[in-house]
Amino acid sequence: MVDTLSRLEDVIRSRKGGDPDASYVAKLFAKGRGKIAAKLGEEATETVIAALSESDEALTGEAADLLFHLLVLLAERDVPLGNVLAELDRRDGVSGLVEKAARLD
Repeated sequence: MVDTLSRLEDVIRSRKGGDPDASYVAKLFAKGRGKIAAKLGEEATETVIAALSESDEALTGEAADLLFHLLVLLAERDVPLGNVLAELDRRDGVSGLVEKAARLD
């Protein structure tokens, strides 16, 4: 799975600065961070709706869209996927309640 996300991250980053008429990703980058963030929010909402009332296949598709648009937003901010994965690794084995409480301090 990490390989798939890493390959996708590479493709997304390669489209940064590309021709918006030739690439959906380049078009998102050209529209800016606000549009990318709004698209991520839209995909998150669609994922929630699919989880609550649609098929497993619909949820799978929406989850893929959500991950894709998250990777676009991370690339726009120049935040490597590896940083997110390292943060997840850091949290591994830590109670979610304990981790959340530590962020509130």
